[in-house]
Amino acid sequence: MERKRILVVDDECDLCEILLYNLKAAGYEAEAAYSAEEALKHDVAKFNLLLLDVMMDGMSGFELAEHLKADETTAHIPIIFLTAKDTESDTLRGFGLGADDYVTKPFSVREVVARVKAVLARSEAGTAVLNYEGMIVDTSRMTVTVEGSDVALTKTEFELLRLLLSHRGQVFSRQQLISSVWPHDVIVSDRAVDVNITRLRKKIGHYGQLIVSRQGYGYMFDV
Repeated sequence: MERKRILVVDDECDLCEILLYNLKAAGYEAEAAYSAEEALKHDVAKFNLLLLDVMMDGMSGFELAEHLKADETTAHIPIIFLTAKDTESDTLRGFGLGADDYVTKPFSVREVVARVKAVLARSEAGTAVLNYEGMIVDTSRMTVTVEGSDVALTKTEFELLRLLLSHRGQVFSRQQLISSVWPHDVIVSDRAVDVNITRLRKKIGHYGQLIVSRQGYGYMFDV
């Protein structure tokens, strides 16, 4: 089996070396670029996943992600942001750019490798169909079936389910859900999020109990 290729983009040379060593030890091929500009000199399309630092001199990781997502040859590549920033606005921007995960420094290298493995597994499984046991979410046909029966969801309910199911075990604040699911020109209250989550839970039967709230934080698909 061909080994997965990871590109680490970070201006901290020591951190890059540590990440490269551990990624290679985990069975991946890994290369480093020490700036966004240097990353663009690589054949980015050959990589299976990108680890991007947010705060770099020159072009930021966010700007690099925007550039890559706008290019059809690289738009599909999963991205994990690595950053010392941990404010909600930065997290929202990262997910808004299509990030697959977001790890705040300082972090455990073992955690990063585990996140890489999880994101690659989701990517390899294909983003067109998400499933958990007897629940199948087809993101190309925009359909949901539970135990073989079609379930009618609104667009908002469908997008909430798609987001939570594709990031299992990750808590999303209400503001993150609003930013990711609702149009940016629409004013949405936290209560509207709660109402839509409640309706979604009812519609997907016993799988609804897996959409859990973390008091003071938000919602997650708990497995």
